[in-house]
Amino acid sequence: MKKLKKVVLTHPLPDDWLGAIRDRCELVVGPENCMGVDPALEPHLSDAEGLIALLSDKIDERIVKLAPNLKVVCNMAAGTDNIDLKTCTGRKIPVGFTPGVLTNATADLAIGLMLAVNRQLMISSTAAKNGEWKMWHPEKWLGMELEEATLGIIGMGKIGTAVAKRGHSFGMKIIYVSRSKKPEIENAISARKVDLNELFEQSDIISLHAPLNPETYHMIDQDAFRRMKSSTMLINTARGGEVDTGALYHALTTSQIKAAGLDVTDPEPLPPEHPLYSLPNCVILPHIGSATERTRKKMAEMTCENLIAGLYGEKLPYCVNPEIYR
Repeated sequence: MKKLKKVVLTHPLPDDWLGAIRDRCELVVGPENCMGVDPALEPHLSDAEGLIALLSDKIDERIVKLAPNLKVVCNMAAGTDNIDLKTCTGRKIPVGFTPGVLTNATADLAIGLMLAVNRQLMISSTAAKNGEWKMWHPEKWLGMELEEATLGIIGMGKIGTAVAKRGHSFGMKIIYVSRSKKPEIENAISARKVDLNELFEQSDIISLHAPLNPETYHMIDQDAFRRMKSSTMLINTARGGEVDTGALYHALTTSQIKAAGLDVTDPEPLPPEHPLYSLPNCVILPHIGSATERTRKKMAEMTCENLIAGLYGEKLPYCVNPEIYR
């Protein structure tokens, strides 16, 4: 009987999501609630040919070196900032990811956070539960109407564009920062490309959609908050590292900005004792941007496709470092 190829999966996934690989691999699965790669998995890396990771798993040079037979790394995420691409590429190991599939799910959540923060949904819901809803209060829990408000988008890729279109449907004015002009979206919704400082100064709501890299790390810092209006709301569904957490806490507690809605944090997960949780003007979610059943299943399907291709020497259909094939 032919020996199955060993694959390490850092955390459990539903059985029906893994149907394409269950019978084709010897699957070694890590524990559910361990942050990163559990040390108990490390001995299995010595003869593993495949590695499936989640976005919270740091696959660094040390982990890659523990796997001398590794043929493919599959990240079940649209981003790969948790993967040491330089080391993998140097070893000619293809790295798979799941681009495009989570665009609508993440864009929907970004709009949801805008509404939750702006209309104080969490605050007013808590107030109702606590017995503060004794009558209709005309002066309480007031928000801003989105029509004619300025939405500033940092990163006009697929998700940023989807958010821009949704914002436009609310009647918002769209400005954006991107490496290049986007004439199609500009013509479709009258969006305008600006520089970063102008976006900080003009936006009523700022929504982050840039990839995390050295250029965008702590892009939203003390200086950025000082440039924003006191009524500005910050929405982050990209990566937590793009915002200086300490500077954000200071901005929220000193009324430099009005509020924030975060689906991602730095660190992630944010410890439950972190002071940001105590702020009524900060909504924090556990990184659920892609959390729709259709999207997560599709991400798993794409991950399995990448894995099988890599294990059998074929080109990955969704590869972040295709230069290894040249």
